[in-house]
Amino acid sequence: MARWQPNASERLVLAALELFEERGYENTTVIEIAERAGLTKSTFFRHFPDKREVLFGGDTMAGLLVRGIAEAPATATPLEAVANALDAVGREAFTPDRREFGARRQAVIAAHPELQEREALKGLGLTASMTDALRRRGVPGLTAYVAAALGALALKIAYERWSDTTDGDDFGEVARRTLGDLHAATALC
Repeated sequence: MARWQPNASERLVLAALELFEERGYENTTVIEIAERAGLTKSTFFRHFPDKREVLFGGDTMAGLLVRGIAEAPATATPLEAVANALDAVGREAFTPDRREFGARRQAVIAAHPELQEREALKGLGLTASMTDALRRRGVPGLTAYVAAALGALALKIAYERWSDTTDGDDFGEVARRTLGDLHAATALC
């Protein structure tokens, strides 16, 4: 095995997904994931703290959301800043070539309670990151939390919709529509 090979993280993610599909999450080890990717166990742990995290992108998603909120126009409302963050995610993480991967990933997560739990915890972390980013923009605490929670819910629902369809909409469009749907639904409560 070469000491350094490009795209190690991506190769590990794809190897893990394949093995989880073939053998199940519980029956797959970190060593098997690393071997399938043509890498070592130590390389795996340089990229991911454990096998659960391999499907959840580390801190990448939180960073994209925080940056998207920070880069929103100064005049943006809290929900507009969140929408800007969802657009950033669509441009950089959920590109059209990742749609099939998204559907496969969702199926694996749906089949394994431990991964469902990890996804829920990841959602809480994303909400906290967005809340902090909004507060840094001067948004009051409760308003920041509500906007971030709607954003996290929109992200989850939009990802499920986007990865489970073959229409041409990009993720940003699906996420903005979903955020609008959620905002409208809150008016009915």
